[in-house]
Amino acid sequence: MSSNLERFLQCVTPTVSSRLLPQSCFNDLNSLWQPAGKERIEYFTLGDLWDCYDEWSAYGAGTPVLLNGGESVMQYYVPYLSAIQIYTNKSAGTSRTRKEDSDVAEFESDSWSDDSGSDNLSRSLSNNSSRTWDGISEDSSFDQEGSWPIRDRLGCLYLQYFEMASPYWRVPLMDKITELAQNYTALMTLKSVELSPASWMAVAWYPIYHIPNQENIKDLSACFLTYHTLSSSFQGPFVRICILHFLKGAKNWEEGWFSQLK
Repeated sequence: MSSNLERFLQCVTPTVSSRLLPQSCFNDLNSLWQPAGKERIEYFTLGDLWDCYDEWSAYGAGTPVLLNGGESVMQYYVPYLSAIQIYTNKSAGTSRTRKEDSDVAEFESDSWSDDSGSDNLSRSLSNNSSRTWDGISEDSSFDQEGSWPIRDRLGCLYLQYFEMASPYWRVPLMDKITELAQNYTALMTLKSVELSPASWMAVAWYPIYHIPNQENIKDLSACFLTYHTLSSSFQGPFVRICILHFLKGAKNWEEGWFSQLK
């Protein structure tokens, strides 16, 4: 019998239908992320992924919870975007116009303006991001196992967002994605094969109600934080360095988040 945690993870893991990439598009992919010679490459779009969270953001994702007394209830959780980093190939990463870059800079500044503590954390996270390449390869901009620059392997940073607002002031994940997409238009159209394996997001899940109603049940008040990769490019020999960056990015965000709560 599966545990409550296992059932929760099964219920909140998005399932996206894959599409077949036309062979005419193969040359547009990063050869470090997709090995040459493949006859079939499947992908999904980020828009398809966000669609999975649309209903959950409005009504909650239902997951069965087995209580200590043997009774089962259906608990509903609403997803909130906690953090996201998207790395793309250069063509996607440099597609914003000069005006869009200006608007994005203003938007990012506003998103950190809650208080001085958040501002300090913003600068810390920004500095960590700018030192990403050095953090992975301390002595060189090239990986020791090959001659490809680290930046070519990880891709270009297209979007970075870290939510620092109190849970009471947050908007559900789909609303936040729609808000971000006003400046990052490719957030709705990018293909999973155009994303570096270093791309990731963290989703916070907060309980909103359960059926049938129960009072003062500790098991029904727990919140969860899930981490998700956003890329489907995991077949190549250069993925290890990207996964390392994904873990470092998540670790930096998590350390900053908990230090802010102290």
